[in-house]
Amino acid sequence: MAELPKINIITAGHVDAGKSTLIGRLLFDSGAIRPEQLRKMEQLAKEYKKETFEFAYVMDKLKEERERGLTIDIMHRPFKTKKYYYTIIDCPGHRDFVKNMITGASQADASIFVISAKQGEGIQEQTKEHAFLMKVLGVNQLVVAVNKMDTTNFDENRYNEIVAETKKLLTSIGFDVSKIPFVPVSGLKGDNVFKKSENMPWYKGETLVDAMDSTIQPPELPIDKPLRIPVQDAYTITGVGTVPVGRVETGVLKVGDKVIFQPSGKTGEVKSIEMFHKQQPDAKPGDNIGFNVRGIGKGDVKRGDVCGHLNNPPTVVKEFTAQIIVLNHPTVMTAGYTPVFHLGTASIACKIEEILAKIDPKTGQVIQEKPDFIKTGDAARIRVVPTKPMVAEKQTDIPQLARFAIRDMGQTVAAGIVIDLVKA
Repeated sequence: MAELPKINIITAGHVDAGKSTLIGRLLFDSGAIRPEQLRKMEQLAKEYKKETFEFAYVMDKLKEERERGLTIDIMHRPFKTKKYYYTIIDCPGHRDFVKNMITGASQADASIFVISAKQGEGIQEQTKEHAFLMKVLGVNQLVVAVNKMDTTNFDENRYNEIVAETKKLLTSIGFDVSKIPFVPVSGLKGDNVFKKSENMPWYKGETLVDAMDSTIQPPELPIDKPLRIPVQDAYTITGVGTVPVGRVETGVLKVGDKVIFQPSGKTGEVKSIEMFHKQQPDAKPGDNIGFNVRGIGKGDVKRGDVCGHLNNPPTVVKEFTAQIIVLNHPTVMTAGYTPVFHLGTASIACKIEEILAKIDPKTGQVIQEKPDFIKTGDAARIRVVPTKPMVAEKQTDIPQLARFAIRDMGQTVAAGIVIDLVKA
């Protein structure tokens, strides 16, 4: 059987728009969750006195599930359609959304943008924020799900209102709405998700899943780019040696390749590559692998290192210029601020040396040169100096290693991309 192309998809939209219920419905109707798993969920929902929430429980109740010993881990749940093999990265709240979107091993190829049609909901603060973020982070393929149509008696006028508002928002940020389908759905009842709804004869377009299949293009595998594998962990296996584990972001790794780990500069030769406990002759972008390297000792490789070919090593930076958007900072960010930058698998404290300019996130135009501070909602260009050696690449060269999240006080305060760098 030929493999279906893989697509990573995120759900975005306001916290109350019904994203989890919609995803639960997608997974259930596509056969990715079995009826008995759903029954367990319904039991759970009853115990929690929220009967209509069984679908949401599919995605949201991981913590409780673990405590109750239910082994249904659905954070990255795959489901198949006629055309693609989708993995949903469900991003429940604001903080997780950002962290998953930027630092999750999963770079999102597309998004289901969920907007509630319920009276009094519609476009809300977080709806705008998520739309913004997707644009900044380069998620350009959207399918809009106008959800909770059942709460409006499947009213065509309400659907048209929401579509008009959403088009206005997306256009203002720079999305091309002529390429975006708007599908009226009910995640709770299943209307227009997998199956055509009889409750909305006025809607002539495709179901949500068909719209995803016809709109979303699979990403080009970056096999022609230099090899980059951010190391998630390194194991020492008796009789084998040191085995780094990570996901190939770009390029191709083959048995016999000479590789270097940065920032440590340790080098070796690839003896074997393993994926899902099977030996492989090579590994391509998106593959999660363990690879044994001759000449590398136990302490030579650790999480946060990046592996590349000896003749094209990962870039160790002395300083870099970045474009960021401040998502959620309790006060303000000023020059001298040293939060933790999460890039690839590394998390390293970096000092914001200077704030070069405040920019309009929609157009990229400079609003103010060298501002004293930036706050939540601002976009800016900054110059950054890491407190210890770290690997980063320019967005124009290897975008997979140019995206980062800035975290402080246990939350994601900003997100951004590296636009220029000075090599160490």
